[in-house]
Amino acid sequence: MLNVKKLLFVCIGNICRSPMAAGLYSQYLTESSRYVKITSAGLHALVGKSAAQEVQVALLQKNIDISSHRARQLTPAMILDADLVLVMDDEQKKFVTKMVPQSRGRVFLLGEWGGYDIPDPYRQPASVFQDCLQLIEISWEEWQNKL
Repeated sequence: MLNVKKLLFVCIGNICRSPMAAGLYSQYLTESSRYVKITSAGLHALVGKSAAQEVQVALLQKNIDISSHRARQLTPAMILDADLVLVMDDEQKKFVTKMVPQSRGRVFLLGEWGGYDIPDPYRQPASVFQDCLQLIEISWEEWQNKL
């Protein structure tokens, strides 16, 4: 089990996958009575934008409200501050470890244990957002015993 007190989720724009994962994992960890500070950011964030409407709707169906989320640009300080950084695909993992080489060993794919990426649902139909949410839920099953 990893000693994770600060968890950072990273995607491209920080309006779809990473806020969805942050909202879902926050809910799960609260339910399990474990405190982990969870944040999210984007490699090319749409700074200040709220989470995509489809993301908010999908999470509200699970009684998770992320309406206060605003997209943030990933910085080296955010990476250094996190105990664990979870990204959506291998290109993002390379980007993050190139940005902060000393983060190697703390940056993993969200789908690391199942060997899958979380595809970007941006500008796709609502069903693609639901598929994305489902993959993030599956990733929880794989990560929960490690957090």
